[in-house]
Amino acid sequence: MFSKKMIMIVGAIVLIAVNIIILSVNSQDRTPSTRTGQVALFFISPFQEFASNSIRFVQDIWRNYFDLVGISQDNDSLVKALKIANEKNNSLKELELAYSRLQSLLEFKPGLKRKVTAAAVVGKDPSPWLKTVVVDKGTDEGVQRGMPVVTQDGIAGLVIDASTGYAKVLLITDQNSAVDALAQSSRARGIVKGEFSGKLRLDYVLRRHDITEGDIIISSGLDGAFPKGLRIGYVHKVNKPNSGIFQEVSVTPYVDFEKLEEVLVIVDPLEPVKFSEP
Repeated sequence: MFSKKMIMIVGAIVLIAVNIIILSVNSQDRTPSTRTGQVALFFISPFQEFASNSIRFVQDIWRNYFDLVGISQDNDSLVKALKIANEKNNSLKELELAYSRLQSLLEFKPGLKRKVTAAAVVGKDPSPWLKTVVVDKGTDEGVQRGMPVVTQDGIAGLVIDASTGYAKVLLITDQNSAVDALAQSSRARGIVKGEFSGKLRLDYVLRRHDITEGDIIISSGLDGAFPKGLRIGYVHKVNKPNSGIFQEVSVTPYVDFEKLEEVLVIVDPLEPVKFSEP
């Protein structure tokens, strides 16, 4: 009815149980161990060793698990703290750079001898056809349509629209922009206009006027918008065609419009020219 394998398993279990009982009895008896106890010890010891090692193994795994969990939590805390520190450091770096740029604007401001207000660029026209930016100062700060916008590097543009808190600036690189200008050395006069490429050109310069690469182009002050003497750019290329009365002059602006972040808006109008009575 029972297989031989089953009988052997049951017999082994019974034998182990008997040996455990004998060991228990012998452990309570102070007398020297008997032959039967020694036999039982021989068979039971490997099982006890295996059980003890298994228990220690499980305890080590459990202890190491909690140690690893604690280390992982500490690591997460350190990573978060490092991230916060990096963000604070980055914010301080941005403030330092902004302070440096504003300091340059403030150093440039006294040379204007005009009333100005500093503004930050907060928007840019996404269209590649329009070169305009939005600044965070408007009519509440005295900014009005037609006011010139400059940086410490030179002319940036002209206010074309203003609300209470914001203003739109048409940059001089826009094709609709025009600034009456002079070549600083030869005093050759022309009109600076924007190009789609982001550069400028000086139109209506007579062929007979001497103008060369590297010449500085400044505002003439004759357009009634920009004060005289502000830098616009430098001559990049000059071409004198065989026919016609004008030269073709390419100008590179001094202002880096890709990095334009702060500007000065000249908020007081130009004083009208006074003529003496005859």
